[in-house]
Amino acid sequence: MTHKIRCLVVDDEPIARDIIKAYIEQLPQLQFVDACKNVAEAYEALQQYEVDVIFLDIRMPVTTGISFMRSLAQPPLIVFTTAFSEHAVEGFELNSVDYLMKPVTFERFCQAVQKIQERMLPHTARVPLTDSPSYLFIKQDTRLLKINFDDIIYAKAERDFCSIFLMNGRRLLASMHLKLLEASLPAQRFLRVHRSYIVNLHKVQSIQGNVLVVEQATLEIGSSYRESLYQALKIR
Repeated sequence: MTHKIRCLVVDDEPIARDIIKAYIEQLPQLQFVDACKNVAEAYEALQQYEVDVIFLDIRMPVTTGISFMRSLAQPPLIVFTTAFSEHAVEGFELNSVDYLMKPVTFERFCQAVQKIQERMLPHTARVPLTDSPSYLFIKQDTRLLKINFDDIIYAKAERDFCSIFLMNGRRLLASMHLKLLEASLPAQRFLRVHRSYIVNLHKVQSIQGNVLVVEQATLEIGSSYRESLYQALKIR
């Protein structure tokens, strides 16, 4: 049996760590190992776990991701993640697999995974990314609940949480920011239409002015989101 690609996440930003972790958990060929908020924790993780690839932030307190990579005698594969494009050339000079600009989309993450698989052949069989799941897991108390993308109508921001409205009148309260949920959903199907709303584009029934109707729910369209909504729905 081919082993999964073991992934370590190193980033000082909690939301950034959560987003990459959520992406890893959506792909069956990947295995999440641990998430570290600094280089000291990363050194400990490498002592404790076998790691195939590190998703490594560049700008962190005390020691940068680039300095950390240079300090490793035999580093795993490295995918740099950062909000600062000026480090791209240096990252590639260090033979990193890829360089992801924040905010990292799921599609761009999948491209990086393809590059990882190519580097690891023949150590791991390449798994087509078209086989990625059509669902995600949402934590509910002490259990993880599987939610099919087809069942999601829209999601609404609720301060540090978000409400996920499902078919048949169901509603879940998820302990995550709307931004993290957005990052966990496929961008070709789900779109932010307001700072407080993400909608399933397949569920859109009508648009009138700045009002959107999805499965009988009436939502406001934010002015800065209108153009991207029209493009996604191919409205001219």
